[in-house]
Amino acid sequence: MRSPAPDPARAVRDLLVGLGVDVDGDPELRGTPERVARVWRDELLAGYQVDPAALLADALATDERGLVTVTRITYASVCPHHLLPSWGVAHVGYLPGGRIVGIGTIVRLVDACARRLVLQETLGRQIAEALVAHLGARAAGVALDAAHACLSTCGERQAGARVVTHGFAGQWRDDVAGRYEFLRALPTGGGER
Repeated sequence: MRSPAPDPARAVRDLLVGLGVDVDGDPELRGTPERVARVWRDELLAGYQVDPAALLADALATDERGLVTVTRITYASVCPHHLLPSWGVAHVGYLPGGRIVGIGTIVRLVDACARRLVLQETLGRQIAEALVAHLGARAAGVALDAAHACLSTCGERQAGARVVTHGFAGQWRDDVAGRYEFLRALPTGGGER
């Protein structure tokens, strides 16, 4: 016998009650469990519904071999350690390996990979690896510059702190000179927004 489908709104309600929040007694919380469940499913974790390989499948053949860079792509993600959001900008570059995609596809790839439970350090590498594996890029790099709610609202409470990470795949995984070419093409040379 198949178990019933989980009810995300009920899970949110149970979490709030478990934390000592009077969900039923506070009129401002009326409908909150349903709203929270909907936002998490349709927005914050929407990337689980998108296949990066399918996104990159609609590519154009090309003889171009030069660096393609898309900078200042805004994104939001959720840290798997505290389930708190981060938000920032992504700079993505790749060396075509016979195919290219539209700029909007790069933006959608960042969004699909970011809207999951993922560490920033992992996110950049995943985007770069998708470009190599599914687009056939010879090399790919991603620089992420983000603010994290877990760093600004709890623990050290550093509201102005930003985290900058780099992820590489393909030839740039081990090629320092190639990485430098990518990083030099970014605004302010390495990840700042």
